[in-house]
Amino acid sequence: MSAVIADTTKHAKSYLTDGTTIRSWLLTTDHKRIALLYLGSITLFFFIGGIAAALIRYNLIAPRGMIGSAETYNRLFTMHGVVMVWFFLIPAVPVTLGNFLAPLMLGARDLAFPKLNLISWYLYILAGAAALYSLIAGGVDTGWTFYTPLTTAYSKGHVVATIVAIFIAGFSSIATGLNFIISIHTLRAPGMTWYKMPVFLWSLYATSVILVLATPVLGMTLLLLAFERIFHIGVFDPAIGGDPLLFQHLFWFYSHPAVYVMILPGFGVISEIVPAFSNKGLFGYKFVVWSSISIAVISFLVWGHHMFVAGTSLYSALVFSILSFMVAVPSAIKVFNWIGTMHGGSVRFDAPMLYALGFIGLFTLGGLTGLFVAALAADVHLTQTYFVVAHFHYVMVGGMVSAYFAGLHFWWPKITGRIYPEIWGRVGAVIIFFGFNLNFFPQFLLGYYGMPRR
Repeated sequence: MSAVIADTTKHAKSYLTDGTTIRSWLLTTDHKRIALLYLGSITLFFFIGGIAAALIRYNLIAPRGMIGSAETYNRLFTMHGVVMVWFFLIPAVPVTLGNFLAPLMLGARDLAFPKLNLISWYLYILAGAAALYSLIAGGVDTGWTFYTPLTTAYSKGHVVATIVAIFIAGFSSIATGLNFIISIHTLRAPGMTWYKMPVFLWSLYATSVILVLATPVLGMTLLLLAFERIFHIGVFDPAIGGDPLLFQHLFWFYSHPAVYVMILPGFGVISEIVPAFSNKGLFGYKFVVWSSISIAVISFLVWGHHMFVAGTSLYSALVFSILSFMVAVPSAIKVFNWIGTMHGGSVRFDAPMLYALGFIGLFTLGGLTGLFVAALAADVHLTQTYFVVAHFHYVMVGGMVSAYFAGLHFWWPKITGRIYPEIWGRVGAVIIFFGFNLNFFPQFLLGYYGMPRR
């Protein structure tokens, strides 16, 4: 009998070996395989965005630039921003770890719409190819925010092609978000109530709500921008009757919630790792859960703090400043709960936990400096300086990337069936933490002293 079981085990096929042809991978509807397809694609874009960042730093060695003109620098930071925001930071955790783990955590065979899941990957690849073509072949020098009227009237780059790429990427995000929302509502295992779900699923749910509600606003805004650029319809350009502030309102109505699309899944990852390596249950489960929902709701109400120096009224600026301070509260609750979980626990400092601790430190510093730019008086001085660059990267790169790597290390044996070298995992976590601080902490000081970000 044992020989039969051993023989059956030997020939059993996993999602990694059940069909090894390219066709079997490209037409798969298995959530695990789609997660791996996303993992490979996102890693590629991560390297491309990172190379653009390295070229930015290299170009800034000399005052006149090391590899070209000011326009070359503008094209580089636009490529870095577009690739990293829409093709790495926003999709990274949901489409890789989320796709792989959500059905397993729910006790389901797959997500609610497996074919839609595959379509979302094809849309992502199509959007990424279009973005790379436009950014490399012709270049775009507007910055990743596409501010008008620079975008509509003055830029000579492939702006419309880049806009189309981001528009298509938006459909991929919406498809992913819908799939998670419906799966969490309908595919939970019998007996799994809402308060019995893993915190990671709650984070995916909050993220998906933002994706579904906010992404169409970006799509419509970019569509209007493209129409204005092609047909000269006066929407945003004041020279033909448009309003550039309207673009900023619409863009930041999406883009500030998008910040939490990037970081909320990271919160979920850390909320799974900290208890596992503290040998304790998560402290304040319901507080962590509802802080995620609170962040998702309040994130739709704070877009105006990006526009304090854009000509908005003093009273609206005060309201947005208060709301921006409010959104910091549920984020602080999470940090408090993670520390409470570790308190009195038997903490093991394996690679995932080191990444998690790095995340807590970097995100806390990024969040605290966010209060500076949320304060009206301080923001007037700090806007468009390197202080904002440092703040954004502490939250997004130092925080979210650390959480992403923490999740990859934590679930790597589950995903691949292999164990990574623990010592090298720890070395990588330490190098990223100290290297990141060495790169970005001085930018707080540079920005305070007035160094412009453009």
